[in-house]
Amino acid sequence: MRIRYRKNRRRWPLYVLAVLCMALTVPSAYRVFQEQAQRGEAAKLAGLVSESIVQADPQQIPDYSGEDVIVLNGNSPSFTAEDLTGFTGEYYSSLDILGRCGTAAALLHRSMMPLQERGEIGNVRPSGWEQKKYPGIVDADPPYLYNRCHLIAYAFTGQNDNEKNLITGTRYMNAAVMYSWEEQVIHYLYRTGNHVLYRVTPYFKGMELLARGVEMEAYSVEDGGSGICFHVFVYNVQPGVVLDYMTGISHAARENPE
Repeated sequence: MRIRYRKNRRRWPLYVLAVLCMALTVPSAYRVFQEQAQRGEAAKLAGLVSESIVQADPQQIPDYSGEDVIVLNGNSPSFTAEDLTGFTGEYYSSLDILGRCGTAAALLHRSMMPLQERGEIGNVRPSGWEQKKYPGIVDADPPYLYNRCHLIAYAFTGQNDNEKNLITGTRYMNAAVMYSWEEQVIHYLYRTGNHVLYRVTPYFKGMELLARGVEMEAYSVEDGGSGICFHVFVYNVQPGVVLDYMTGISHAARENPE
């Protein structure tokens, strides 16, 4: 070790210079990412989605005001002609530099639906995962606040523990509100055997680790949307619980934060 140190000791000024450059560059890059994320450009910056899948500016989504779901774009999906004619299979965005999911999309058909029950997904820890129990508030047994929430439901494609498809979502958003829209698609696929173009985009405000909610779009292809056609935003909330979207930490509404 002493010989190696003597050989390299003349290079220490270069190492110091490199470290100083990194110290100056990383905060600058971080600020650039933060500014662009706040303008709704984080997905483009991180190269998360193809041009045909890029969505609206998340800053256009209003803050939660008591409505669990709001309708977007007159309830019409924002699919392009290219999406409707050329998109096949499934698409899952890469995680961004904060470990957050992006857009997930799939051209659904009943042949894609799994025949077996869902497997274990506890190995995935999505961004904002700060789990806590709320007895008497969260309707679950045990009463955990958060679910590992599939963007593209397991029932559609059999995607199980894909970290690109799992976000931290409240029990209420996942099991109650999102499910009501997913159920419409499930029944349609079983009944008709047609295809449904389906896309879910989680929205993170600025550098927050917990999604404010998810944008859900669906369009039945063969019948031109007469069977399934919706474009909604579902808020990631839990009645009786206050969420810190920056971290995922929570407390009961009747309590003071720790």
